[in-house]
Amino acid sequence: MIAILTMFFVGAEGGAGSSLLSALLLTGVILLGVGLTFAATKLLSATVLKGTPSSFTLELPPYRRPQVGRVILRSIFDRTLFVLGRAAAVAAPAGLLIWLLANVTVGGSTLLALLSGALDPFARLMGLDGVILMAFILGFPANEIVIPIILMAYLSQGTLLELGSLGEMHALFVANGWTWTTAVSVMLFSLMHWPCSTTLLTVHKETGSWKWTGLAAALPTAAGVGACMLFTAAVRLLGL
Repeated sequence: MIAILTMFFVGAEGGAGSSLLSALLLTGVILLGVGLTFAATKLLSATVLKGTPSSFTLELPPYRRPQVGRVILRSIFDRTLFVLGRAAAVAAPAGLLIWLLANVTVGGSTLLALLSGALDPFARLMGLDGVILMAFILGFPANEIVIPIILMAYLSQGTLLELGSLGEMHALFVANGWTWTTAVSVMLFSLMHWPCSTTLLTVHKETGSWKWTGLAAALPTAAGVGACMLFTAAVRLLGL
């Protein structure tokens, strides 16, 4: 989000003023996310969770002097390795899938290009294009790879890559049809779309229910698609 804000609304040349404006715009995006979270909570309380009492009980253990070594050891085994294991279990097959889509060709076009083309009409309604929407789908294991997948698809490369500067990235995006509307739609969808795989696996572990896990993915996705469509329709209606 910082990169997109800098490229399309601040300027990729940098500087103290640009950094401050980027920070302010990013703060606004984060506050929007917080507001949407409260709105979703209120919606669930009035519908799916209506009448369900909300309670939280915490039993405090006896207070003891912290043992630094034990704290570090338990955090590594209980949290860090657990998250890394879950991430690797999904990332490894996902990486193979991305490589196959980017390198296997059918009729002179890669599978990635064909799938992106099939998604393009729907993506246009959201202010995106097929490549962007496909990148979000393939970025399910980790949202951080969405932009590298977009770059890979635009440059017709067979592996994930990053460009050397924001100026180069901005020029590539503009050459592929990006406008300020595209940038806003990407940020909106990035803010509200489905959580990454590790998050959803954790949701399932905590709730023990695939229904709540599915809802945790479907609700933000529906909100993201709806917000992007409404924003894009409003921009086109106003002729901006």
